[in-house]
Amino acid sequence: MSGQGSAGNVIAAICSFFIPGLGQLVQGRLLMAIFQFVMAAVLWVFWLGWIIHLWSILDAAMFKPKR
Repeated sequence: MSGQGSAGNVIAAICSFFIPGLGQLVQGRLLMAIFQFVMAAVLWVFWLGWIIHLWSILDAAMFKPKR
């Protein structure tokens, strides 16, 4: 069973906690991982990277794969 709350999503959310986009990369979503990593890096320059960082964690935790 995969989807919100699954063990895979919890691990992905923990990965994104440390590095934005890493959880998406673990889930196999390369483009979203790159996007979130780059956006977090750019916005951290302006002290707004925490917004993307939190979004990355929540996105990884609530991901539901398409069937």
